[in-house]
Amino acid sequence: MMTACAELATVTGVAEACRLLEIPRTSLYRLGNSVEASAKPARERAKPPRALDDAERQAMRSVLNGERFQNQTPREVYATLLDEGVYLCHWRTMYRILDEHQEVRERRDQLRHPAYSRPELLATGPNQLWSWDITKLRGPVKLGYYYLYVMLDVFSRYVVGWMVAEHESAALAEELITTACTNQKVEPNQLTIHSDRGAPMTAKPIALLMSDLGITKSHSRPHVSDDNPYSEAQFRTLKYCPTYPDRFGSLFDARQWSQDFFAWYNQQHHHTALALLTPADVHYGRADEKLAQRQIVLQQAFQNHPERFVQGRPMPAQVPDAVWINRPAPETPLNEPSLSAILLSAGTEDRATLESDPSADTGERCSSGQGPGLCPDPTLTSYIVPESDKLTGASRRIFP
Repeated sequence: MMTACAELATVTGVAEACRLLEIPRTSLYRLGNSVEASAKPARERAKPPRALDDAERQAMRSVLNGERFQNQTPREVYATLLDEGVYLCHWRTMYRILDEHQEVRERRDQLRHPAYSRPELLATGPNQLWSWDITKLRGPVKLGYYYLYVMLDVFSRYVVGWMVAEHESAALAEELITTACTNQKVEPNQLTIHSDRGAPMTAKPIALLMSDLGITKSHSRPHVSDDNPYSEAQFRTLKYCPTYPDRFGSLFDARQWSQDFFAWYNQQHHHTALALLTPADVHYGRADEKLAQRQIVLQQAFQNHPERFVQGRPMPAQVPDAVWINRPAPETPLNEPSLSAILLSAGTEDRATLESDPSADTGERCSSGQGPGLCPDPTLTSYIVPESDKLTGASRRIFP
């Protein structure tokens, strides 16, 4: 249409052609200007008389990339040469010379973070894979915290060791790991312990201890919150318990409450991801016996009222054969030939911490209507291993 209007304008004039074809004259003028601009040949910009010649630019590039200045920025090179009484060009010109050869990048010789691989860990039985972490418990004063260390068996969710202390320390973590391995009779080359990258977890004494005990260590990727989901899920269960206080009055109160909670968690808590068995049942091999008893009860109920079971003969849920931290993609071949009923997810309780939960980090009080339906019974007997704290001089307990 614009082309036809331009041709008609040569006969009737621009105003009449635009009126007949109902086209704004500004559009026709704009078309003509763009055609004229594209028809003009691109002119090569003349080289400024004060610019460096080719030989000077090549010499400047050789200086910048030489052994002396190859790890320094152009500003640093510019200042160093000035102090030595040498002026070759301005530092902005140095950047232009490097940009011509696509060499504007980080020139300093500094630490480059490696590409961390995703940890892929498998447990097919108890005491093959442990996960541990540290969480804060609010103390009696503002910004005062106690630190709860928890060592968890990933396959059975059984807490094999825990400790409440006044500070984070690699020495305390070392003692916790040693005690837990002794209580569980862990053999060399049997166990892998996974954790995040906190200071106690990555401390050199911990690495040396695991090497001496024949334990393989594994760490989460930096800034990846769901590489240690089992410990985080256990902390959520702890802090969503209705009896979890807003603050603990003293270190003794924190230890006493934790003692009652972990006794309940290991012995009485029916875990969703464990076919509603307790962690102690799975950890100590009582799962088959418990499931057989449940099968008898379900069978009797089916015989009494078969019409109530529309899906047929009931079967109790089964404990997963294997548990993963970051299961490989389906196309990746597995080393284990038989992995029936692999735990595709960590269950309702373990998946919960993948969502945003401020209380899991800060120890904030959660709603009393949430959490497990059964709370720790203060009358439960405890099983503890008392030890003396050689670091602080205070009494400390490590619980199996």
